[in-house]
Formats: sequence, C-alpha cells, structure tokens
Amino acid sequence: WTTKHVAKWLKEEGFCDYVDLLCNRHRLDGTSLLTLTEYDLRSPPLELKVLGDIKRLMVSIRKLQKQNSDLLEELGYTCDGWPAASGSHSMQGAGDWLCNGDPVRDCVSAVTSLSGEQYHQYTNGKYKPHTRRLDPEYWKTVLSCIYVVFVFGFTSFVMVIVHERVPDMRTYPPLPDIFLDSVPRIPWAFAMAEACGVILCNIWLLVLLLHKHRSILLRRLCSLMGTVFMLRCVTMFVTSLSVPGQHLQCSGKIYGDMWAKLRRAVAIWSGFGMTLTGVHTCGDYMFSGHTVVLTMLNFFVTEYTPRTWNFIHTLSWVLNLFGIFFILAAHEHYSIDVFIAFYITTRLFLYYHTLANTRAYQQSRRARIWFPMFSFFECNVNGPVPNEYCWPFSKPFIMKRLIG
Repeated sequence: WTTKHVAKWLKEEGFCDYVDLLCNRHRLDGTSLLTLTEYDLRSPPLELKVLGDIKRLMVSIRKLQKQNSDLLEELGYTCDGWPAASGSHSMQGAGDWLCNGDPVRDCVSAVTSLSGEQYHQYTNGKYKPHTRRLDPEYWKTVLSCIYVVFVFGFTSFVMVIVHERVPDMRTYPPLPDIFLDSVPRIPWAFAMAEACGVILCNIWLLVLLLHKHRSILLRRLCSLMGTVFMLRCVTMFVTSLSVPGQHLQCSGKIYGDMWAKLRRAVAIWSGFGMTLTGVHTCGDYMFSGHTVVLTMLNFFVTEYTPRTWNFIHTLSWVLNLFGIFFILAAHEHYSIDVFIAFYITTRLFLYYHTLANTRAYQQSRRARIWFPMFSFFECNVNGPVPNEYCWPFSKPFIMKRLIG
C-alpha cells in the first residue's frame, strides 16, 4: 500500500479527520500502518487527543493486522511485543534482549487481539508498550534446585551440631508457654502434622506439574525455601532453647568424629527431617521447620491456582492451620517457634512476589545490592505469572480420543 491507499482506507473506516495528519504530514504507507501501536498514536509526533478515536482506530488496525498476519511475520512481528532499538519502535535491526545478554526466545503469534498488547503508564499519563516475558530459563531453575539441596544438607549438619549443645533438662526445664501449659499433649499429633504436610506437598506437585510456567514456580519455591531454611540455620545455631516437653529424651549427644556427624546429617537429610521416616532430632527449635514447609506450600498452592478454585484454597488453608495446631498439640515446639516461622515465611513470600509482580524495584541498583538472588532469578520475568495450565507431556493416543 502507498500513502494514497492508506488515505482511502482511513476514509472507508470513518477517520477522514486524520488523513492529512497520517498520510500527508507523516507519510504513512501500508507497512507503517500495520506496525502502528496505540503508544504511537498517543505519543509525539502524532499525539491524538480523542480517546474514542484512538480506540476505534486501533480496533481497525488490529483487524487489518489479522488479515495480513503473514506479512507481519515476514517483517519479524512474531514475538509478544514490539522490538525496540535505541529507545524507539523501529523494526530495523531491532531486538529485545534479556538481562543476561540472551535474545528473547519465547515467541508467540503476532498481536491480533484487543488484549494482546499491554501498556505501562508513565507518571505523566503517557503509555508505552509493556512486553511480558516469561522465559522458563531452565538453567536458573537447576541452580535454584542445587541451592535448596545444599541448604537442606547444611541445615541437617547444623541440626547435628545443635543436638550436641541441647541444654540438660534437669538444669534447664521447659520454658513457660501459655499454649503448651493449657493444652495437654497429644502423642499422635506430630505424625498428623507431617501427614498434613505430605498432602499439601502432593497438591503442590500436581499444580506444579500441570502449570504452564512450572519452571518459574519451581525456581521461586526453591529460592524462598532455601533462604528461609538458611535463616533457620543461623537462629537455631546461635540460640539453644531448652526442650519444650518432658516427654522428649533430648540429652546432649556427642557423635564423635566429623565422619559420624556427616553420616548423621545425611540420615536427617535423606529422611527429610520427618519422624514418619524415622528421623528424631533435638535442639532445632528456633524456629519451626515444619511450620515453614506447611506455610510455604499453602501460599504457593493458593497463589498459583485460579481464584475460583475455592475448594483447593480452603483445603490448603485447613491443612496449613491444622498442621500448625498439631505441631503445638504434640508439644514439639514452643508457640514462639511456630509464630516466628509463620511470620517470616509469609512476609518473605509476600515481599518476594510483590517485587516480582510490580517490577517497580526490581531493576534498581538498590535491589541488585540488597536482593542479589532475587534480581538474578527474576530479571527476565516481566510481570505477574498467569495461572495457565497445559499437559506437560504429549497426550497418549487414548487420551487424545477422550479429551481431544
């Protein structure tokens, strides 16, 4: 199309008032018309002022883009968002680059719907196209898994150290605790708390398996879980509390040489620190690791499932709260251990996701200094992660016939 064809098209669509501006003054031809965005219409040099005309013109342009999707693909408009070079919206030699220097690879279809393009509002009211990037970056996910495995191993070793330093019950009896003093001990309660954790874990694994962005979710879980447990290593190492109940046989235990300590740490690590697997530890009271796991799994399940899944959300919260109650009813932790674990886990989860979703602080220098791991893992995740689901493997033939 030439500028004359564009002028004719504008008249047919009812935009005669803009023929002079677009065709005569700015010489828009067919190619430039197809690549026109709402940001171009709002910003200089066009600066259209009538909101209704802007929206109607964009609807007509989107229809034209849909009719000429093959041409758009030849021009390189195959990714979610317009490539930019030197701060402009030119197509020549443009490319969108990630913070680690790799080009964007998560390409989808050309923008053909009204909801296909997102905009970020400046403080002056102007808009710019806002590209959502959700690169899975599997290598970062692998690093986060290595990080959490290392932290769990280090936590197991610290648990062996603190077991050697547990105060003698005859010299340091259990501390006063309102809940523990008021509620009689239930012997089977701690096994029920771990059962709640196992059920929550299975629900989370199912959500993770079916979520379209499972790599990002797993990376976030590992980074958060590893960070909380690393903090737990510090707190339980620096302060040794007396055992919370007389039923606990927790006299200081000496494991001898370093190899004996490592073997005990491997036993704790391989048994996930659970009594259901035969692991019994003492001294690791400040703060409750079981509460951390229950709460973190609950928050991830509720965050990454649709808001309409009320049954799953209710079940997740019930398991979380009952699990915490069973921990206290078993007299395995002081109330303050559970409260601090719940508070730290929820705050860290909320702070992390607030920063990740808004990106207002993510690209700043202060974020890179104070939250280096967050900046590393989240620098290429642009905006909130949508709750989209897909089958992780190719469908078997019989399932294709059943569900299509």
